[in-house]
Amino acid sequence: MSDPQEPRGDAPGGDELDADVAIEEPGAAGKPAASALRVPGTPAPEAVEPPSRWHTMLRQISTGNALISVLSVLLALLVGAVMIAFTDERVQEASGYFFARPGDTFLAIWQSVSGAYSALFQGSVYNFRRDTFAAGIRPLTETLTFATPLIAGGLGVGLAFRVGMFNIGGRGQMLIAASVAGWIGFGFDLPWGVHMLVALIGGLIGGALWAGIAGLLKARTGAHEVIVTIMLNYVAFYLVSWMLRTPGLLQAPGSSNPKTPAMKETAIFPSLLGPQYNLHFGFILVIVATVLVWWILSRSSLGFKFRAVGENPNAARVAGINVKSMYVYAMLIAGALLGLAGVSQVLGTVTTGFTAGIDAGIGFDAITVALLGRSTPWGIFAAGILFGAFKAGGFSMQAAEGVPVEIVLVVQSLIVLFIAAPPLVRTIFRLPDPKAGPKRPRPIVTKEVDAK
Repeated sequence: MSDPQEPRGDAPGGDELDADVAIEEPGAAGKPAASALRVPGTPAPEAVEPPSRWHTMLRQISTGNALISVLSVLLALLVGAVMIAFTDERVQEASGYFFARPGDTFLAIWQSVSGAYSALFQGSVYNFRRDTFAAGIRPLTETLTFATPLIAGGLGVGLAFRVGMFNIGGRGQMLIAASVAGWIGFGFDLPWGVHMLVALIGGLIGGALWAGIAGLLKARTGAHEVIVTIMLNYVAFYLVSWMLRTPGLLQAPGSSNPKTPAMKETAIFPSLLGPQYNLHFGFILVIVATVLVWWILSRSSLGFKFRAVGENPNAARVAGINVKSMYVYAMLIAGALLGLAGVSQVLGTVTTGFTAGIDAGIGFDAITVALLGRSTPWGIFAAGILFGAFKAGGFSMQAAEGVPVEIVLVVQSLIVLFIAAPPLVRTIFRLPDPKAGPKRPRPIVTKEVDAK
């Protein structure tokens, strides 16, 4: 028996084609690699160039969360413009004879939408109708005043988000913090500065302890924080309402109204720009809080543990992190931040006494702010200012153009809707899918075929 021979082209049955396959390694000769099939007589394929730095940067921007947030705001404003046009009486009147003079309808739409958003800008940023710069800049200070508790509350909700917890108990935490700070603010006689500091610390502790109940129950019993915080909202509301109706607790002496006495001057936050503006020291405190939360999440070991638990609590537990303790710590800090929102209300914005409605819906608006800010400290800071502008400018829209203030609430709700549906935003603006990833160049495989 002879050894098997390699098939040859001149042997019987060996009329197959001889193929010489040359494989070039990726990046050979300083060129990128790609896949190609070359037959003799045809030009060699060109190598695929890697994406440039500008292309990579643009892709990172187009697939990032920040762009989705910006586009969500733009889409919400666009839908709001449609609603403004449909509810405007001039547009409705001009649309009655649209086919006779269509230009009147388009002009009325433009005047309606531009007038409304111009009033929104002048009511929240700068009023060009004022004679002096000091008077014209007053709307911006109102925006920052409205934004102060929104930023603090958004930081509290966003911090809990980063740990994988949904803190929707902002209302209860604000009410408890406001009650403690307000009780110290009107019930004690302390020196200026010390009084404000004690009331501030008392409010922060009150909000932290109230939120800590939810964190402790989740850590010890596994109770879901959503259910617990919702129930604690009701408990806090009815508890504060009872104290406001009980003489000797929070109710003003000699009054039957469920309202506290006015805060004493020594406990009130000082004004930042003078008595003609409402902006107070609470805005400085939320800036400090934003920096502190950024440092905790980005630069501290506690923040690393928070993020690890938020990403995967099981993996964090295997890595040696006490997950239960992280839940408690996160809710304590989140409650203190929401407590800062309540304190800023009673010691800075509403100093003449407060009722059970002192939270003004900020506890729930903070969820929207945290979502828009993508649970990042500086994103929440910017989102809080934006929603503060909506609140300050919404009343100007209603007064100047007759636009229902509820449209601003619809715009805010649409922002949340679009943020919750990133694929919808990407489809509308034809943005690339971040999960697809950039295409990678392939190695060049050149196959030469010689016919025998």
